[in-house]
This record gives sequence, structure tokens and C-alpha cells, in this order.
Amino acid sequence: MAIHLYQSDLPGSLKLGPVVAIDTETMGLDPRRDRLCVVQLSDGSGDAHLVQVQKGQTHAPNLERLLTDPATLKLFHFGRFDIAVMLKAFGVTTAPVWCTKIASKLIRTFTDRHGLKYLLADLVGIDVSKQQQTSDWGSETLTEAQKEYAASDVLYLHQLKAELEARLQREGRLELALRCFSFLPARAELDLLGWDDANDIFHH
Repeated sequence: MAIHLYQSDLPGSLKLGPVVAIDTETMGLDPRRDRLCVVQLSDGSGDAHLVQVQKGQTHAPNLERLLTDPATLKLFHFGRFDIAVMLKAFGVTTAPVWCTKIASKLIRTFTDRHGLKYLLADLVGIDVSKQQQTSDWGSETLTEAQKEYAASDVLYLHQLKAELEARLQREGRLELALRCFSFLPARAELDLLGWDDANDIFHH
């Protein structure tokens, strides 16, 4: 495994294939308030690519091109948040997308454990540490532990997708899942505009 760290944007020459796992690290959990600090990506080959976003940065042309490329499927775990925070940071809507958390909630109805750590342990046999989850991602220099944590959030998503997709197909819920994924960018935009869980327009 190799972890590649870039400043401000992806290299223009980098090719990550048709399905790219993506995650983000921020200063907090409110996409309207807390700034984007790191975007991590993987093509599923075992390498991770980390982009450290600068404070006040509003554009990352190569990353934005990938996020909006209709031929590239962007793979997330809890994509609702990541899509929102990148829309806030760069002004672009990420699509098309696939979300392992939504897939898990649709197919693993026998449990309420849908966090990435649990899914990777249960379905892929991988144990990842969450020790750095609440560290200072706005720091000018990322520690080795932070880089390894960020990488672990994307390195195994392709394997996880394959496991969940097979189960969705088996239970006849794959088409429903795909329709949910297609709605995620709109759901993220609603969050940014204030229609979050406390003011959900789909509630009574």
C-alpha cells in the first residue's frame, strides 16, 4: 500500500478508473460551518491519494473534473455528508454516486450497526482503527497516523461495495438502492440550505 499526499488538488495526469472511492475529513460535522480539510481517494488497487485542501481554497480543477465526470462512479460511505461538504467548498455537485451506508441500511435490516468499521469487519474481514477520527484535520502538517486513518476509509470500499451489491441483488433491492443513490446530491443540497434532519421536508 502507498499513500500519496498532494497539496490543493490532484495531479492532472492521475487516472483512477471508472469507480473511485472518496471520503473527506473536515473540522467538524456541520457542512455549513466546518471547512473541508482533506479529500481521500482510491481506485481499489491498494493505493490511496490524499488531497490536503487549504483554508479559504474554493477550487480544485482536477478534483472537480473527477467529481462531476458522468463516466466515473464516486463511491462513498455516508455520501450525503461528503457530497455536501464538497459542494460547499468547491461549488460542484458530485454525481453519479454509490453509498455503502445506504446499501447497508437497505439490506442489513437485522442490525442497527452500519458504521464503516462494523461493515468492514463483518463483510470484508478488515479491522480498521478509528482513533484519528476526531483529530485536528486543519493542521498544516498531517501526521502519519492521520494519513493512514484517512487512507483506511477508502482503501476497502470497492470490496465492501461488491459484498453489499451482491446482497442487494439477491434480495431484489438493488434498483431501489440505485434510485436512492441518484437522489443523494439533492439530499446534500437540501442539507446545505437548512432542510436537514431537524427540518426534513419528507417528515410529516
